[in-house]
Amino acid sequence: MLDKQSPVPMYVQIEEQLKRQILQKEFAVGSTIPSERELTELFDVSRMTVRQAITNLVKEGLLYREKGRGTFVAAPKVEQPLNGNGLMGFTEDMLSRGMIPSSKLVSFKKIIPEIDIAQALQLEEGEEVFIVKRIRYADDKPMAIERSYLPFKLVPELDLEVVEGSLYSFVEQSQELTIGHALQQMEATLVKKEDAELLQISTPSAVLFIERVSYLTNEVPIEIVRSTYRADRYKFISEIRR
Repeated sequence: MLDKQSPVPMYVQIEEQLKRQILQKEFAVGSTIPSERELTELFDVSRMTVRQAITNLVKEGLLYREKGRGTFVAAPKVEQPLNGNGLMGFTEDMLSRGMIPSSKLVSFKKIIPEIDIAQALQLEEGEEVFIVKRIRYADDKPMAIERSYLPFKLVPELDLEVVEGSLYSFVEQSQELTIGHALQQMEATLVKKEDAELLQISTPSAVLFIERVSYLTNEVPIEIVRSTYRADRYKFISEIRR
């Protein structure tokens, strides 16, 4: 219970107790925690104090609110090292974490790209690309919207069956091309309305926007992918050594 003689504020003590229960799995992922009224009675504090503790846990990503339904325990965020040792596609990445990856194809077509895409892929004017738009899932939970652009001349055999699986596996195994490295940049932004609906989040919500250009070992760009990740389910970590 709370120590009302402690200099630590009541809301911080409540926050720490709830956090401990969540991390020790006393509350299962996806389950509701007690209501504000119940917690107010349990801790013998004001509702404002309880609300502050819950709000902090929501900001930390341990809880999430659904209007009219209550407050739920969030799934742990997927951690992505900034200084990772390998270049992997989403499918490979999730499998390496013991999670079950899946995708829902939103659109697949061949287009003449906008100039920034063409320049990134080192294409001549009028050259076509495949654009693949997918919703990416981990353990059946939406993680990201992914828009991939691949030069038609490098992967002319790309089809619906392929894009429903792993593009990297197709490129390296079926096309016998070797992916060497990638350049990646990221920024925080607000989700677009159409992406919010697909990711099952409200607007406005913060998301991570990541752009990655992948190159073959001969330095020819093979793909540019622009991904919008749910910020409440994905985080980047970095180890820094002196």
